[in-house]
Amino acid sequence: MAKADRTYGQYCPIAAGLDVVGDRWVLLICRELLMGDRRFKDLRAALPGIAPNLLTERLRALQAEGLVTTAELPPPAARAVYRLTESGRSVVPVLRAMARFGVQFLDGEPGAPLTARRAAHALLMPWRKPVAAKLRARLVVGPGDEVDLVLDGTDTAIVAAEGAADVTLDATPADLVRARQEGGQLQGRLAGGSRQQRLLLEAFNLQLATS
Repeated sequence: MAKADRTYGQYCPIAAGLDVVGDRWVLLICRELLMGDRRFKDLRAALPGIAPNLLTERLRALQAEGLVTTAELPPPAARAVYRLTESGRSVVPVLRAMARFGVQFLDGEPGAPLTARRAAHALLMPWRKPVAAKLRARLVVGPGDEVDLVLDGTDTAIVAAEGAADVTLDATPADLVRARQEGGQLQGRLAGGSRQQRLLLEAFNLQLATS
């Protein structure tokens, strides 16, 4: 679909941005690619409501705008994947602002498990604040479901849990959702030194609930 066919036709940066990412499913495609390279079938699985032809159309439009590219992974993977370009990663603040806005409207339990990696992206990273320290924090959302957040000032890498962490946060996705809806009051469990616990809470704008 040509951009001219879907333009708002307004000289406004919000309208111009929506011309590019305002179509249905586009931001959710970007959400998936923010978490790493994805095959077409990975995107289909993560976005079960989108028709294959519409997903193809949206990906082509994002590629035409220079926000998404394709890459061939080397053996043994040897597969084609989609990934965000450097320009495409400029949509990250938009996704995180949407997460901060949208969390108040979540209701009930998720229809599918919210993995540790997804919870980190959706319920921790949008509230990330700089801390003057290096920290490896482990998020555990269930048995065997954990991920590490490696913090260095304003930078954060979300990586597979490995080795020893400085601090561990054990909290279900429901715990994290409630914390966001209740001003950061978290019913989770922290393990680690008191300084490391304080830094983790500060970095993600959380406070342990007192009751």
